[in-house]
Amino acid sequence: MPRSVNSAASKARRKRILKQAKGFYGKRKNVYTVAKNVVEKGMTYMFVGRKLKKRSYRQLWIARINAAVRAEGITYSEFINKLQTKGLELDRKVLADLAMNHPETFKNLVAQVK
Repeated sequence: MPRSVNSAASKARRKRILKQAKGFYGKRKNVYTVAKNVVEKGMTYMFVGRKLKKRSYRQLWIARINAAVRAEGITYSEFINKLQTKGLELDRKVLADLAMNHPETFKNLVAQVK
């Protein structure tokens, strides 16, 4: 019985990795073994980056809210606490958007919470 070689699948696998490595420098883009390692490492950075993105956006929103609230004479933590005690369910993304793009509305909100 002749030896069975699944060359179509092997070629497709290599082609997929090399396609992902497109744009890399030197052997990283056209040598399969090197490209495989670089693509794997890149995928771990992608995964971690998606988590860091969420963290950094939340940090940005908090900084924007804090700056806008301090202009009204109250701290960020006091503002968030008073929002919760009043039962206003607004997330930080919405609050930061209000503070940046609709300052009058945000001032009214702060006055309502005070």
